[in-house]
Amino acid sequence: MNNNFNKFPKDFLWGGALAANQCEGGYKEGGKGLTTVDLCPAGENRRKVMEGKIDILRPIEGEYYPSHESIDFYHRYKEDVRIMKEIGLKGYRFSIDWSRVMPEGAGRVNEAGIAFYNDLIDELLKNDIEPYITMYHWELPYELYKRGGWMNPQIVEWFGEYAKLLAERFSDRVTHFFTLNEPQCFVGLGFVNGEHAPGIKAPIRDTFEMAHNVMKAHGRAVQMLRTHGKQPLVIGYAPTASVCYPATEKAEDIEAAKKSFFALPDEFSNWHWNVTWWSDPVLLGKYPEEGLAKYEPYLPKITEEDMRLISQPIDVYGQNIYNGYCVRMGEDGRTETVSRYEGFPKTAIDWPVTPECLYWGPKFLYERYQKPIYITENGLSCHDVILLDGKVHDPNRIDFLARYLHELKKAAGEIDLRGYFQWSLMDNFEWAKGYSERFGLVYVDYPTQKRILKDSAYWYQKIIKENGSTL
Repeated sequence: MNNNFNKFPKDFLWGGALAANQCEGGYKEGGKGLTTVDLCPAGENRRKVMEGKIDILRPIEGEYYPSHESIDFYHRYKEDVRIMKEIGLKGYRFSIDWSRVMPEGAGRVNEAGIAFYNDLIDELLKNDIEPYITMYHWELPYELYKRGGWMNPQIVEWFGEYAKLLAERFSDRVTHFFTLNEPQCFVGLGFVNGEHAPGIKAPIRDTFEMAHNVMKAHGRAVQMLRTHGKQPLVIGYAPTASVCYPATEKAEDIEAAKKSFFALPDEFSNWHWNVTWWSDPVLLGKYPEEGLAKYEPYLPKITEEDMRLISQPIDVYGQNIYNGYCVRMGEDGRTETVSRYEGFPKTAIDWPVTPECLYWGPKFLYERYQKPIYITENGLSCHDVILLDGKVHDPNRIDFLARYLHELKKAAGEIDLRGYFQWSLMDNFEWAKGYSERFGLVYVDYPTQKRILKDSAYWYQKIIKENGSTL
């Protein structure tokens, strides 16, 4: 590789990200409706759910996780935007809580919710921070869930109606929209293994039905954003992936890693955790042949009309990448995973530290799909604490980001890479993990809601100013 090209483009977007349910709070304020993630337990209650001791989604006050307050972004957004400005963020990726703007998920519009997001958008622009809207980061309106949620084919039009509303109300100032965040998680972790809201282990056939409706809803949203946008929009999609990276740079190991990366799992209990079932339909206009054969007994009817809808043209391709695993070509000509050694580096949430994934992942994805790429999430959880000097020193996070961004910088010299969003801007509610994991550049003291910039926030500030030139 020519090192003269080993740099980020001049207009590279350095950002941070949060999701509505994880940060906003105010779950009973401003006319907001309930979502499945407002009602799904975590921590000790999560264990009770898995043992059948709590009637999940039965809204009894006090039995469910306190995500309702979260980090109180709903009331503190101006303070938090000032923090974004201090760090130097060029962009902020945030999700709209569908039930805050449409409490029943369809029909009635909640003007107080619209006003909140309008105020947030205006505050971001006033501070020279580009807003990037994610339409859906798992906040399914509870009223739609009661009508079948993703199992109900009507959700395609419900999601389209929601997209139309966002285009009409926000696209005069917001040009960048991502439709869905990590369908692998909200379908797979929500309905295959039951780890995340709504915490259900559904029949495998039902999960494929949901997945197909999810794909069609994405396409319908793209149509509605295009039709009702007040200006030309940049529309994307943000799935996730565990990256396969090669053991060496030998051609056979690279081919083995690529083949493994785009393969589909054999275990139906983990069928959702893959790249191609969720990205080939959107970007190539068809489900992978391997999957159509492997999953045939479980598939819903898939029509040519469906595929035309799903493959509505998008402009950019988002990808959430945290880690990966090493692959090589075996002596028998078959791909094989390289075992990690005992004591392999890992984060506080027990995810492996594999910087190589932020080079090979974007590279493989760009080669296959030929779309400009944003890294829409990347980061780590650390055991952060306020030390005696009143500060939060997180050298592990700085080291992790330096290693990962160094690899991303290599990728930027070879592919069309548009931006990077650090996950997360602030400590917040981490789904089934509750408040036990801290991913933020900014420490949140939950009892007081005080914000403290960690050392990594100042480090990231320097990286942004230098456009990553010292990585």
